[in-house]
Amino acid sequence: MTSEEAIRLSVDGREFTVRARPEEPGVYDFDWTNGPSGRGFSSATSDGSPMSREELQTAIREVVETYDSDEE
Repeated sequence: MTSEEAIRLSVDGREFTVRARPEEPGVYDFDWTNGPSGRGFSSATSDGSPMSREELQTAIREVVETYDSDEE
């Protein structure tokens, strides 16, 4: 994802809005739109390269799995 526009991703029933930070290449902000209020996270590549859609979805899955395991 290289666009400055937000994209919506649905992963396992969880809805996220993802925005790339134009001033920080390879950094993304994820807002969990149908999850707990105020939940979100940021992720970045180590070399500033853009993340693919699949990489964004993987990042979401990893965070959701951590959140789900904390809730048990």
